Order: sequence, then structure tokens, then C-alpha cells
Amino acid sequence: MDEDWPTEIRLSKDKRTLHVSFASGAAHALPAEYLRVESPSAEVQGHAPSERKWIGGKREVQILSVQPVGNYAVKLMFDDMHDTGIYSWSLLRQLGAERTERFARYEDELAKRGLSRDPKRRP
Repeated sequence: MDEDWPTEIRLSKDKRTLHVSFASGAAHALPAEYLRVESPSAEVQGHAPSERKWIGGKREVQILSVQPVGNYAVKLMFDDMHDTGIYSWSLLRQLGAERTERFARYEDELAKRGLSRDPKRRP
């Protein structure tokens, strides 16, 4: 069986964590914020590494829905209405395996740009 094949995909009740388990035995709890800022969409990733967007203010983002895309991926809709990324099984596994490094890079990039993970509060 393909090690990237998911055996479980479950959204937490608070809609802030996507739990994914794989046939290989790997299991990951992926925060909504992390999935949102690492979206594989062109809106976030651009069409080249130099076009990558670093998006702040997503600490409290939630996943509204998880929709299957064929038998190879899911499409996530977030409460900020972002829904253009397709998360393949291999990408979800990679995001789980590289979470610590990727999230540290995200926080560093936000700091360089004077951005925060926290959403802007209205007065």
C-alpha cells in the first residue's frame, strides 16, 4: 500500500486542527493556521519562489470544510474564505514531517516584515 495513502482525515471539533494518519503509520495534527499559511495555492506560493506571500494575522483561522478532490487530495475552506489550495496526500505528509522547520521559517519571515500571527483587532 502506498505510504502516502491516508487512513484517517479528521477535523477537530474546534475546527483548528486537521488530524491526518497514513498507511505508513505516520500521523500528524496540523493546525489550521499552519495549513492556511502553507497553502499550495498560487495566491500564497506564487508562480516562483520569489513570489511567495507571507501572510500574517492567521493565528485564529478555522477550517470550515474538508472536501475530497478525486482520490488524491482534499480542498480546505478556511473561515477567511481562502479555498484555492489542493492538499495532496503527499503534501499533507510532507507538511506534517516538516512542520517544525516550516513554521519557524514562517515566524521568522513575519518578524522580518513587521507582521504578527495575531489578527488585527477592530477598535
